Amino acid sequence: MPLPLAPTALPLLLALTPLPSDTYAPVVSPSSRLGGNLLIDAAPVETFDPIGRAQLIAVQMPRLWNGSYLPFQGAGPVPVQLSLAPSSAVGQMVVLRGRITIAGSEAPVQGNLNAKSDQLDLLVLGDAPPAELGFGGGFQGLQGLSLSGWNGNRLTSMGGRLQLVPVPGSNRLAAEGSEAGEPIRGLW
Repeated sequence: MPLPLAPTALPLLLALTPLPSDTYAPVVSPSSRLGGNLLIDAAPVETFDPIGRAQLIAVQMPRLWNGSYLPFQGAGPVPVQLSLAPSSAVGQMVVLRGRITIAGSEAPVQGNLNAKSDQLDLLVLGDAPPAELGFGGGFQGLQGLSLSGWNGNRLTSMGGRLQLVPVPGSNRLAAEGSEAGEPIRGLW
């Protein structure tokens, strides 16, 4: 037969339960204490204008670039020259068109430069791309035109590194160039 509970067990349970305190204060946001909404009245966090920068890049970007391409498959560096047609800005993107010459082989190029992040996508077009590149790949970079990498279209293509610097005086050509350029070509 079970023993009945002692009358002192119930007060012991009540003593373990926390009691509300007079010092308890609910959390109140600063905006409700001041009587207004601080988040709406605050200035914008980002003051950078990528659309304005894209328009500035399209006008002031150097049109001639020289450098080298270094394939990752053991061959030595080869000379590269990139000549760009006048660029245009579309939102925060700068549309690039021109011609690239790698080790004496020339091919048309078309790409986009993101004015906010300086990311570059540059596709080599044409029927006969330079032998070092092959068909179907593209240059991708995180530092604009100055440094980018070739991503080949196959797993067997190791790719390479393209490093370019603007030709001195080609900024003046960019500001004077008012040609319409070639129309944007569809890639598909």
